[in-house]
Amino acid sequence: MALSSISITVNGEAREVEATTTGVELFADDKNIVAVKINGENRDLYTPLADGDSVMPIALDSEDGLAIMRHSATHVMAQAVQEIYPNAKLGVGPVIKDGFYYDFQVDKPFTPDDLKEIEKRMQHIIKSSQSFRRRVVTEDEALAEEADQPFKIELIKDKEAHLDPAAATEIAEKELSFYDNVDRDGNTVWKDLCRGPHLPNTRFIKAFKIERSAAAYWRGSEKNPTMQRIYGTAWATKEDLKAYQTRLEEAAKRDHRKLGAEMDLFSFPDEIGPGLAVFHPKGAAVINAMEDYSREMHRKYHYSFVQTPHITKGGLYETSGHLHWYKDGMYPPMHLDEEKDAEGNITKPGADYYLKPMNCPMHNLIFKSRQRSYRELPLRLFEFGTVYRYEKSGEVHGLTRVRGLTQDDSHIYCTREQMKDELTNLLTFVLKVLRDFGLSDFYLELSTKDPDKYVGSDEIWEEATNTLREVAEASHLDLVADPGGAAFYGPKISVQARDAIGRTWQVSTIQLDFNLPERFQLEYIAKDGTHQRPVMIHRALFGSIERFFAVLLEHYAGAFPAWLAPVQVLGVPVADEFAPHLAGFVKSLEDEMVRCEIDYSDDRFGKKIRNASKSKVPFILIVGEEDMNNNAVSFRFRDGSQLNGVPVDKAREQILAVIKKRVQVNSADEFNAAVEA
Repeated sequence: MALSSISITVNGEAREVEATTTGVELFADDKNIVAVKINGENRDLYTPLADGDSVMPIALDSEDGLAIMRHSATHVMAQAVQEIYPNAKLGVGPVIKDGFYYDFQVDKPFTPDDLKEIEKRMQHIIKSSQSFRRRVVTEDEALAEEADQPFKIELIKDKEAHLDPAAATEIAEKELSFYDNVDRDGNTVWKDLCRGPHLPNTRFIKAFKIERSAAAYWRGSEKNPTMQRIYGTAWATKEDLKAYQTRLEEAAKRDHRKLGAEMDLFSFPDEIGPGLAVFHPKGAAVINAMEDYSREMHRKYHYSFVQTPHITKGGLYETSGHLHWYKDGMYPPMHLDEEKDAEGNITKPGADYYLKPMNCPMHNLIFKSRQRSYRELPLRLFEFGTVYRYEKSGEVHGLTRVRGLTQDDSHIYCTREQMKDELTNLLTFVLKVLRDFGLSDFYLELSTKDPDKYVGSDEIWEEATNTLREVAEASHLDLVADPGGAAFYGPKISVQARDAIGRTWQVSTIQLDFNLPERFQLEYIAKDGTHQRPVMIHRALFGSIERFFAVLLEHYAGAFPAWLAPVQVLGVPVADEFAPHLAGFVKSLEDEMVRCEIDYSDDRFGKKIRNASKSKVPFILIVGEEDMNNNAVSFRFRDGSQLNGVPVDKAREQILAVIKKRVQVNSADEFNAAVEA
C-alpha cells in the first residue's frame, strides 16, 4: 500500500509531507530556488521524494545553481544550433569555470555572424519558457533515439569509460536519461542525452552571452575528428554578467602575452618552436631579480644548492615510475651510445635518453650517492632545474603553459618524526616568500589519491594525506578538497593565490612522498644504528619561474614594484645641457646595482615625459636648471604626482631604501610612506 505521507528533512528540520511532494511544492514561495540537493546529490526540482530523504534547496545565484543554469544554457545553445543547422552533429556540452561550451560537427566553422544568429535564436527559445523534463531510457532506446548522432552513440556504448570527468555530463553511471525541451503546449521540441540536473524552464536563464568559437578535437585527441566548439557564459543577473565582462576586459588589458610584447620582455620565435620562450634583456632582469631573492631566502632557510643535467637515461624514469605514469607528457627518447662493427653488427648496445620532465629522480641520486646519517636530516636540496614537457601544440599558452620551464625545485628528506614540523615550517616559508612578491590573498587545496593512478599502499597514502591536512588546517587558511588530484606518488597541498582582479592561480605546491624513497631504496642510519627510509617532500615555490613571471606581470599589469621592475629608474633631462648632471647621479645608482636608463633621444621634453609615463618605470627622474644648480633631482611617479628638488644624496638613499623594502610605490604619498616606514 502506497504511503499517503512521508517524513523528510528540509534544511535540517524534520517535515511530514504528502507522498507526492517534490521540490516544486517545498520551495514554491522562493522563485530563486532552481533545484534541490537530495541526500547530497543535485537533482531537478520536480524529482519525486522518498521517505527519509534529506532535502536542501539550490538557489540560482549559488555555485551549484549557476552550474545548473549554465548546463541548461548549453542545451538551449545546442537546440539553437540544430534549429539553424539541422545536420549538425552533437558532441558534449559541459560546464566550465564561469561558463559553458558545446562541441558540434558542422560543415564549416562558425563565423561571428553565425554566433550572433545563434545567440538571437537562444533568446527566442529562452523567452518561450520551454521546460526541461528528464526521462530514463534503456541502452537500446538511447541508441535508437540517437541513431543519427554518431558521437552520442559512442558515449552510450562507452558508458563514460574514457571521458574526462569534467566533461562527462552526458551519461549517469547508474542509468541513461534524456532531457526533453517541452513547449507550453506539451510538445517535445528538442532533446539531448544528459544526466542533468536542469532548471525548471528556460526562463530561469537570466543573463547569458555567446563568447567565441574555436576548433577542438573530439574527446581531446588529435586522432579524432575536428569539432567546432562554441563558448558561452551565463549569470544570475544582468549586473553579474556585466561585472564578469568588465573583469574579462581588465584581464585582456593585463594579458601577459600582450604586455610581454609591449614591454619588450620575452617572445616565442617560430624558429624555436611552440611553448619555448626566450627572455629579452628586460624580461631577464625580472627573472634575475626573482632568482636572486629566491637564492637569498633559501640560503637563510638552510637549503643546499644542487645542479643536475637536462638529459638522462630512461632507466632513471623507469625506477621513478614516470615512464609508466607520465610518458605521454615526455619528449620522445633519443637512442644514443650504440656502437657497431664494420659489418653493422651491434657491439655495444645503446640506451634511450630523455629530456627530463622532473628533477626529483636526480635529487634522489644525490641523496643516495653516499651513506646518510640521521644527523644530516632534514636535508633540503634546492635547484633552479629546467625541465621539458611535451604539451600538445594546441594547449601551450604564453608563459602559463610551456614546453620548457624552470622550476625552483626543492626536495626535502627527513625522518617521520620531523615530517610534520618540516611541513609546517615549509608552508610558513612559502607564504612569506609569496607575500614578499605582493601576493597576499590565499587559500589551500588538498589533492588526494587518484584511485586509478597511484603507487604505494593505502595505509601510507592515508598517513601522508592526514598529515598534510593537519598542517593545512593549522595554517588557518581556507582548505578546499581536490579529490583524485594528487600525483601518482603522493598527496599534495597547493597554494592558490588571488591576483589584483580576483582571479585564482595555483602557485606553490607541497607534496608528501613515501613512495619514491622506497622505489630508489633511499636510506639513512638512524640514532640506534638501524637503516631507515626517509620521508621525501617535493616543493616548487614559484611552480615554474616562467608561469610565476606571467602571474606577477598580470597581477601588476606590468607596473612591477621597484625591486622587480626591469628598469627601476628612468632619467629624463629637460634639455641636453642637464644630461651630464643626471648621468652622474644615475651612475651612482648603477654602482649600487640599480637598473637605470636615460632618455637621450632628440624628442621634445613633453614627448619624453609622455613616453616615460607609458613605460611603467617606478621612478622617473627629471633634471632641469634648478635641479642642476641645487645638486638635486625631481621625482615623477606612475600616477603623475611629483617630488621636486630632492638633494641627490637623499634621493639615492630613498630609492635604495624603497627597493630594499620590496613594496609597491605608484605615487609620491606611497613613496614617502615607504621611506618613513
